[in-house]
Amino acid sequence: MTGQSKTPLFIVTGASGSGKTTVIPELRRILPDMAVFDIDDILPFAREDWQSIRNIWFRVARGIAESGRMTVICGTVMPWDAEQCEDYSYFANVHYLNLHCDEESRIARLEARSWPEERIAEHLKFARWLLDNADLAYDPPMPTLDTSETDPAEVALGIREWIHSNAGHG
Repeated sequence: MTGQSKTPLFIVTGASGSGKTTVIPELRRILPDMAVFDIDDILPFAREDWQSIRNIWFRVARGIAESGRMTVICGTVMPWDAEQCEDYSYFANVHYLNLHCDEESRIARLEARSWPEERIAEHLKFARWLLDNADLAYDPPMPTLDTSETDPAEVALGIREWIHSNAGHG
């Protein structure tokens, strides 16, 4: 990006069942000037090599940034993993937003996917970790948006507001 200022990258994260994939169509509708991706879309091709998956998405986001657009990646990405991506330094900043729902909602959503109890328990624990560490492990601190009883269109509006409040802050 010679001669151009760097753009931020936006990551909508959260434990499984929080609504990341569900909100994507609404985000694409209300953010037509931004690229919005589900990190899991390339999972079948990358054979769960998570660092390769993150590197691919950061490279895609960099290419989009070079055309003057910003990107939203919906998926679980930890800051220390993002920092290992080859194109991490290309972005002015990487902003994280945590989608979160109450335990009852998460359990119901994951049971609807036929998840085993032990895997659900892991994601309940991870969801709690995200809440407990939002101010410690993330820079800037990671805000949380509750999706327990919120319509995906309303969640998308909250995400858009968060993006707009951070788009000018590298």
